[in-house]
Amino acid sequence: MSDSYVVNEKRELILDRVKEFIDQHGGVVRKKQLNELGIDYRRILDFVEKGDLVRIKNGYYTIRISDFTEEELIAKLFPDCVLNLDTALYAYGYLENRPFGFKLSVDKNTSKSRFRLDYPQVTPLYAEPETLETGVTVIAYGGAQMKIFEKERLVCECLKYEDKMERELFKEGLLAYIRDPKKDVARLMKYARERKVVKKVQTMIGVWL
Repeated sequence: MSDSYVVNEKRELILDRVKEFIDQHGGVVRKKQLNELGIDYRRILDFVEKGDLVRIKNGYYTIRISDFTEEELIAKLFPDCVLNLDTALYAYGYLENRPFGFKLSVDKNTSKSRFRLDYPQVTPLYAEPETLETGVTVIAYGGAQMKIFEKERLVCECLKYEDKMERELFKEGLLAYIRDPKKDVARLMKYARERKVVKKVQTMIGVWL
């Protein structure tokens, strides 16, 4: 039995163990977890270079990226982030066409390097941590459970950060909310006071409520 055969057999056994480990942990694992399994970085790099594993972004690995929807990847990579602006408007059915990428609100103290990935495309919206504690709920979206601002809080976010949105999407989203029979005006005004957009609510939405 040649040395190369023994080396290849050992490699395949390790790879099988790694794939089983990834499956057991929801399909995505961090480098730290693989290190704790006894897999060093050179071995991980070898698996990636030969196409046995996929590096989603720095320090995160999976077997096949096609196994996940974009939403599932976002939920796994950024569980602390909150869907916001046009991404959230679309998730609520307020926009007809899906916007490109994902806009996510995140604690301003979060490392910017977290968002360096080719796919899915992510735009972080850095916020004071206390602003991410109220008006947040969870919805089923794209096969994943994702954090999102409540509709009324979302409308206030859109008004506050109007300059970060395309004009047509901004108008389409607000009109859809105005037509929503389940809108809660009292809750809207509560968040408007908290987010300091009362005047905008009164001038841009109030006439239709």
